[in-house]
Amino acid sequence: MSWFTLDIVVFIAVLALALYYSRRYAWWKRAVDYKQPRILMYHMIHNPVKGAKFNSLRVSPAMFEKQIRYLSEQGWRFFTMSELIQSKNNLPEKSVAITFDDGYQDNLQNALPILKKYRARATIYLVVDRHKREWSSKRKPENTSGELMKEAKLQDEEVRELLNTGLIEIGSHSITHENLPTLGDAQKKVEIMNSRKQLQEIFGIECDAFCYPFGLYDETDVKLVEQAGYASATTVEKGIDDLSSADPYRLKRITISGKDNFYAFRLKLKTGKRGVKK
Repeated sequence: MSWFTLDIVVFIAVLALALYYSRRYAWWKRAVDYKQPRILMYHMIHNPVKGAKFNSLRVSPAMFEKQIRYLSEQGWRFFTMSELIQSKNNLPEKSVAITFDDGYQDNLQNALPILKKYRARATIYLVVDRHKREWSSKRKPENTSGELMKEAKLQDEEVRELLNTGLIEIGSHSITHENLPTLGDAQKKVEIMNSRKQLQEIFGIECDAFCYPFGLYDETDVKLVEQAGYASATTVEKGIDDLSSADPYRLKRITISGKDNFYAFRLKLKTGKRGVKK
C-alpha cells in the first residue's frame, strides 16, 4: 500500500469517527436558553449490576455526586417540581428540578446524603403500591425478568424520613405503575386520582406533582390529572420546556442514564439531549 493510499484510508477513518461523535454528542448544537428550567429524570442511584437489563436506570453514586457538585458549582438553583411550577413566571436563570421515578430505597441510602451535602432539593414520584410488583412488562411484554421487582423500594417510614429533611417533595407515580392508555376510565381514575388521595392521607402532605408511568398517557389521562388537582405532570419525552408557555401536564424531562459519561451529562444540560436524537 502506498503512502498516498494509506493517507486516504486514515483520512476516511478520521472523518467517519468525527461524523460518528458529532452525531452521537451533537456538541455543535446551540444551548437552549438558560432561562428555561431543566427537569432531570433519574430512577436509581446505584452502581451498575453485572448482566442486568436495566443498568441505564442506575446512575452510580460517584457519578451522581459529580453531577450535583457540577450543578452547584455552576450556579444552578434547585427546585422541587411544585416550587418550579409555582415560580414558573419568575424563575432565575439556571433553575433545575431533580426528579426520581418509582421510589427506590437507594434514593434514601445513596442519593439523600449527596442532596444534603449540596442542599439540593428534589421530587420523588412514588408508586403507592410499589412492593413486590413487576411492572416493566406492562410497557413491553418481553420485559419479564423481574429485575425491577427485586429492587428494594422505600418503606413508608423511610419516605417520612425523606420528607423530614425539608429537601424532598413526594409526587404521585400512580397506584401500581400501570400502562395508563391501556386502562378503562374507571381504572384510570383509581390510578391517577386515588394515588393522590392516598399519598396525602398516608404522609400528611399536599401531593401536587404527577408523573405518567413509562411516560405513556392519552388525552383522558391528561384531563384526569388536572381534575385530580395536580399542578403538573411530567413525561419521558426528552427536551427542555419554557414553563411560561408549556402545557404543565405534558412536561418534558432530560433523561439521565447510568450509561452517560460526564460529557454527555453536560451536553444534555445544555440542549436537553445527548446527541441528534437521544
